[in-house]
Amino acid sequence: MPRTRSATTLPPRQAVVDLGSNSVRLVVFEGLSRNPLTIFNEKAVLGLGRGLQNTGRLNEDAIAPALTVLSRYAAVARAMGADTVEVLATAAARDAENGPDFIDALRARLPDLPVRVLTGEEEAMFSADGVLLGFPEADGILGDIGGGSLEVVDLAAGRATTAASLPIGAIRLADRAGNDATKARAIVEADLARVSWLKRGEGRDLYLVGGAWRALARMHIAQTNYPLSIVHHYVLRREEARDLAGVVAKSDRKMLASMPGAPAKRLGDMPYAAVVLRRLLRATGASRVVFSANGLREGWYSRLLPDAVRQEDPMLAAGRDLAMRWGRDPDLPAALFAWTHGLFDEESPEQAALRESSCWIADSGSHDHPDYRAEHAFYRVLRQPGVGLDHHQRAFLALVVALRYEADATAPFLATARTLLDAAAVKRAETLGAALRLAFTLSGGTPVLLAGTAIRRRGGELQLRLVEGSGVFAGESVQRRLDALATALALTATVEVAPG
Repeated sequence: MPRTRSATTLPPRQAVVDLGSNSVRLVVFEGLSRNPLTIFNEKAVLGLGRGLQNTGRLNEDAIAPALTVLSRYAAVARAMGADTVEVLATAAARDAENGPDFIDALRARLPDLPVRVLTGEEEAMFSADGVLLGFPEADGILGDIGGGSLEVVDLAAGRATTAASLPIGAIRLADRAGNDATKARAIVEADLARVSWLKRGEGRDLYLVGGAWRALARMHIAQTNYPLSIVHHYVLRREEARDLAGVVAKSDRKMLASMPGAPAKRLGDMPYAAVVLRRLLRATGASRVVFSANGLREGWYSRLLPDAVRQEDPMLAAGRDLAMRWGRDPDLPAALFAWTHGLFDEESPEQAALRESSCWIADSGSHDHPDYRAEHAFYRVLRQPGVGLDHHQRAFLALVVALRYEADATAPFLATARTLLDAAAVKRAETLGAALRLAFTLSGGTPVLLAGTAIRRRGGELQLRLVEGSGVFAGESVQRRLDALATALALTATVEVAPG
C-alpha cells in the first residue's frame, strides 16, 4: 500500500484492522517503540457474527456495511502513510459457512490489503503477546473475550504456554443460550470444564482482555470513584470481581443503563460477558483480576518490534520516550541517576527503577508555560500511554515530577497521586522530588554543570560538594533547596567547596 506522506520527516506507521464478530476496529501505531503509541483508533459496531450460532452464517445485513467500513479503513491507513497494513479476521470469519465468500469479496474489493484469517490458537497467541507487552512478567491465566469466542492462555512467568479457543464470546453465548442467562451459565461451565489446565490459575492472576470486560472495569471505576480513569493495570480482588459480575449478570437492559459507567452500545452483551467472568473465576481459582487494554492488536504490533526493543523495561522505555520528546538534554537523565544514588538507604530493585525513571521524566515540563509547568508535567506523566506502568508507578512518577517543579504540596491536582500511594511511597516521592529540584537549580539542567557537584549522606549530615570555578555556587536558592532536602531526610545540611 503506497505511502502518501514524506518518509523522511515522520516516524514509521503501522496499521491493523481487527475484524471481529461484534465490531471492526482500525488502529494506527506510530513508531516502533516498547510502548505502542496509538495515533488513530476507530471502531464500527456491525454485529457481523450476530446470529451465527443459529444460522451458521455471517449476519447478511452486516456484510455490505463491513465491506464499506473496511474500504474506509484501507483509505485511512493509506492516507496516514502506514508502512504495514493488515486485517486480522477472528471467530466470525473463520467459523461461518459463508466466511470464505466474505473474505474473497473483501480481497476482490481491496486486492492490495493483506487479510489473515486467524485460527483460534493464533488469536489466543496474538492476545498473549499483547498482554505480555504490558505485563512482561505476567503469571496466571489470560482470558480474551470477543463477540464470537473466548481465548484462554496459560501465562507462566512472562511466557505463553498452553492456549485454547472456546465458542462462548458474548454474542455467540447469548445465541446459544436463547438469551437465557441460566442456560448461559450451564453452557459456559460445560465448555470451561473441557479445558482441564485452567485449574493452574489457582491463587494466580486472571488477565482480562476484550471490550466487554474493559466495560466492566469502567463501571467499577465509576461506581467506586476510583481516582484514575485508566483501565489498563486496573486490579480487582477476586471477590470484588465476582460481586461486580454477579450484579451485571442478573441485570436487565434498563437496570444496566442506570448504572454509572455502563456502556450504551454493549448493554445487551454485558450480562453474558459477566456470566463468562464468574465461571472463569470459578474454573481458575484466580485470586485477582487484572485488566489489560492490550490484546490482539498490540500483540500484532509487538511482532514487528526488533528483539532488543521488545526486551526493554517498559517503564524505563516510557521515561526515555518522554525525555526525548520533551527534555532538553538526552545525557542528563543518566547523570541525575548517578547523582541521586547515595540519597536512599536499602533501595529495592523496584525503587531503583522508579528513581531511574524519575530521572528520565524530570525535565519533561521544560517546554510548558512556567505558570502551569508543574500541573502539566504531572498530568502528562500520570496519563502517559506507557503500557508497562501500573497505577502506583504512574502516581509515583507524576508526584515526583510535580514536586521537582515545586508544586504546592497541598495542590488539589496532586490528590490523585496521593490517593494511589501509601505514606512511605509519598514520602519517597517527596524526597526524590526535592533532590531533583536541587539538582536542576545547581546545574541549569545540564550534565556538564551537574558534574561539578556531588551529594552524599554521611552520619547525620547531608553533604553537598561544589567544585570551585565550575560555574556552580551555593547561593540562596541552592541553600534553600538543600535545606528542604535535608529536612526531608532528617539530616543537617552542609556545603563543602573543593578547589577546581
